[in-house]
Amino acid sequence: MSTEKIDIRTLSKLELRTFFEENGDQSFRGNQVYEWLWNKGAHRFEDMTNLSKEMRNVLQEHFVINHIEVDRMQKSTDGTIKNAVRLHDGLIVESVLIPTKSRTTACVSSQVGCSLDCTFCATARLKKMRNLNPDEIFDQVVAIDKESRLYHNRPLSNIVFMGMGEPLMNYKNVIRSIEMITSEEGLGMSPKRITLSTSGVPKMIKKMADDKVKFNLAVSLHSAIQETRERLMPFAKSMDLDDLLDSLRYWFDKTNKRVTYEYVVWDGINDSMDHINALVKFCKQVPCKVNIIEYNQIDDPGFKQANDKAIADYIQVLEKNRIPVTVRRSRGKDIDAACGQLANKS
Repeated sequence: MSTEKIDIRTLSKLELRTFFEENGDQSFRGNQVYEWLWNKGAHRFEDMTNLSKEMRNVLQEHFVINHIEVDRMQKSTDGTIKNAVRLHDGLIVESVLIPTKSRTTACVSSQVGCSLDCTFCATARLKKMRNLNPDEIFDQVVAIDKESRLYHNRPLSNIVFMGMGEPLMNYKNVIRSIEMITSEEGLGMSPKRITLSTSGVPKMIKKMADDKVKFNLAVSLHSAIQETRERLMPFAKSMDLDDLLDSLRYWFDKTNKRVTYEYVVWDGINDSMDHINALVKFCKQVPCKVNIIEYNQIDDPGFKQANDKAIADYIQVLEKNRIPVTVRRSRGKDIDAACGQLANKS
């Protein structure tokens, strides 16, 4: 692959129109190419059959399409599918198709590795190699949509940015990918069906609110006691709970959208009444709901799933305080595809 060639999906529609004008063709050809790239998911110029062979050759001379390849696909006994996705430079990320009776959800990655240092997460133990480009995120969704149609006989219904990486540390590219996923010129999905999950980067949560995004926000919380949260998520020393809460108030004031707190309960770490009461107090500050997530082992004896009584105590106290709470059972554990398990083992 020539390094002089430009990845054509970095160009806007206007830039594509200009390219055709400058190369002796009509500008509307740029619209056609844009549709091939983003709406029809073309990965080869020869597939663009409404262009002349000569013009397809011109595109081949100037550009590349740096599309992803599903390097390895694993199927779980529960129907979950994990893709090891090879990028154009040979690096690998993972994405997951999660089926339920009523929907199929794509869990997509935003970075190769991760920028942050959550101690309970396998992905955080990989060093961050680079951010994903918008088209690399977009392609993960396209691939999972095809798998959903093939194996579950229905199109993809939801997307969660809960794969590898911290989405808000790759803000520009993540936002651009969502623009193309939701655009009628792209996949045309409703932003209401997209959830961005962050470990909690206050400055960027405020930026999202200022940018008037239409998708949903989830925050990986796990403790409303600062000392415990720092133990679980050491970066929280510089992005503490007060700052996080301030940004979430700002988010709700600007968007009128409640936040979802993702919360794993571990044995001996955050399974006491002190932690339950702290969470209730935190939740009362901003309209929210709590999603208690089953812990998935990552070969670290320091973390163990809390017992059923601890989970029941959380649910009882949250419900008593009229805070919506659900428990999410993990899927795809047998192929290391569950929350916190994505670590490129394949």
